[in-house]
Amino acid sequence: MDRAKKEKVVAKLHEKLQRASATILTDYRGLTVAEVTELRDTLAAQQVEFQVVKNTLMRLAGRDTASAVLEPLVKGTNAVAIAYGDPAVPAKIIKKYSKTNEKLKVKAGALGFRLLNAEQLSVLAELPPREELLAKLLGTLNAVPTGLVTVLSGVPRAFMGVLAAIQRQREEMQ
Repeated sequence: MDRAKKEKVVAKLHEKLQRASATILTDYRGLTVAEVTELRDTLAAQQVEFQVVKNTLMRLAGRDTASAVLEPLVKGTNAVAIAYGDPAVPAKIIKKYSKTNEKLKVKAGALGFRLLNAEQLSVLAELPPREELLAKLLGTLNAVPTGLVTVLSGVPRAFMGVLAAIQRQREEMQ
């Protein structure tokens, strides 16, 4: 590959890494072309890119991006999964795929400017989907005002109960 072509690849990869919500670095050694293609297609269905990258080009493209934290781990055979949406999606897919094909090894990931090891990525993969987490948060936020209204309405309700009791007592006296 000539220098101009490499510069284009680095520029394109740099732009992708800047937009990424999460980046996962994997070792694909031992996977056949068909297996890599199957994984790439599965990830692509969820708007996640998976590509084999030369180490030098990955290091250059990763500079000044959140993926810079991965630079010390860019050694050997590497493929990178780049997610633009929910950062848990590629972790879930890669974890599921690596259970059926043990040749795929997760090295690390970048979530924001934070480096995640393989164990942390496994925990990320276990999280419920984003929509479910948002629904739980909304339910929790909704419960606070509801509880407050219930507590605040208890005072007038109790007061009305006392007034009704006084009224009944006066009616009984007459």
